[in-house]
Amino acid sequence: MNEVTPATNDQSTDRMRQLILEIVQALVDQPDAVSVELIDDRDATILQVRVAPQDIGKVIGKQGRTARSLRTILGAASMKLHHRFSLDIIEVDDEDDLEDDQQPESN
Repeated sequence: MNEVTPATNDQSTDRMRQLILEIVQALVDQPDAVSVELIDDRDATILQVRVAPQDIGKVIGKQGRTARSLRTILGAASMKLHHRFSLDIIEVDDEDDLEDDQQPESN
């Protein structure tokens, strides 16, 4: 009989990070600007998704439907992996990438 061995916590969180990364990259116009950061909490893992400013609407969707769908996928995987995941969507600000000496001057 085939025996299923549970994945370690690090493997499961990395697999979830990769899954969300690939889904979000398929949704946006600038897939290179997408990043997913893992933040471990005591009994949960927060996945922070960063996207370009013009792609934030594509990830959230109309009335938040796309974001809700991503969270539903995470919830289903959480049940299977016995580990809680949550999703934060963060807009990357282009000005944050500029260094102090490159900041545009205000008139």
